[in-house]
Amino acid sequence: MLRELARRIDTATPSERDRGLDALRALAIGGVVLGHWLVSALVADSGTVYVTSPLRHMPYLAPASWIFQTMAVFFLVGGQMAATSHTRARARGLTYAQWLGARLVRLFRPAAAVLAVWGVAATAMLALGADPQTVNALAKLVWSPLWFLLIFSALTAATPLVAALHPVWPLATVAVIDLVRFGMGGPDWAGWINLAAGWLVPYCLGTAWGRGCLRSRVTGWTLLLGGAAATAALVLWAGYPASMVGVPGARISNQSPPTLAAVAFGLAQCGVALLLLGPLRRALARPAAWAAVAVANLSAMTIYLWHQTAMIAVTALGLLADRPLPGLHTVPDTPAWVLARLAWLPAFALALLACCAAFHPHERRQPRASH
Repeated sequence: MLRELARRIDTATPSERDRGLDALRALAIGGVVLGHWLVSALVADSGTVYVTSPLRHMPYLAPASWIFQTMAVFFLVGGQMAATSHTRARARGLTYAQWLGARLVRLFRPAAAVLAVWGVAATAMLALGADPQTVNALAKLVWSPLWFLLIFSALTAATPLVAALHPVWPLATVAVIDLVRFGMGGPDWAGWINLAAGWLVPYCLGTAWGRGCLRSRVTGWTLLLGGAAATAALVLWAGYPASMVGVPGARISNQSPPTLAAVAFGLAQCGVALLLLGPLRRALARPAAWAAVAVANLSAMTIYLWHQTAMIAVTALGLLADRPLPGLHTVPDTPAWVLARLAWLPAFALALLACCAAFHPHERRQPRASH
């Protein structure tokens, strides 16, 4: 049955669809999900639940963040797809408003469900006497990924303008802002300029890719080697954190807002993505492999928006036990916690499947739009 389903998905896929791009998008979302599940720990202490990170207690695990911080790849692919779809929409006679509306509904329809469900859940928990700090920690954990929607939707809306922008300009902006913040003692609020400029760098690369301005292998190796060298130099000699995700209590975060080190690392990841594109396209010629990627992409936003809820649900059910469960409620300060957390990942995945089954219709119930 599964083989027949895979064959039907393969047959129904338009020949012009770039399966490699869909695979990169699926890998990017998967990296974010696994990263959050591994570096976000909910600790139960005297009736209060708070969020911490194993990277705070075991900073030597920072290299793990290099694998799971994959948002730059998502912005790269998003820029490529937006530029391509905008060109196709214009060729079909669609207006800018029609094109933009079709793309934004894919983002905000599933987000509305998350906001509604957790708005009701947070209100109910407070009404039933739950600790306000616990409710705040849980709601923040769920809603914090929504920053992505705001930045990504703004860049999507600006695609026609971004397509004419060279990535070196937002990269230079990030460098100047970091110089002002860290080298000249400037105000911390200036760093939030990088929230747009930092993610604009891979998005600009994506729009250039969509216009056919990138050669995958040459550009891939240039970005990989140059980005990796720049990241290493910034971490080793300029004082940037080695972790590419935020760590509670850290003096500097590479992500809130993005720093020059995070952007350089993102460029290296974009290089890896370009180099993987050819092998991925060949691998996805097999129906079974393509079916898995296609199914993941159909629920990409649902997976992204509900993966933290899945982790919270498993953690809450675990509280029914008469003692804190290792890897679920305990302080993440030993390698044993990491091993225990890995054992919980299948439970998180099952809970996420349940969330997808319940809320996937909010992602797909939309007008037909371009790629």
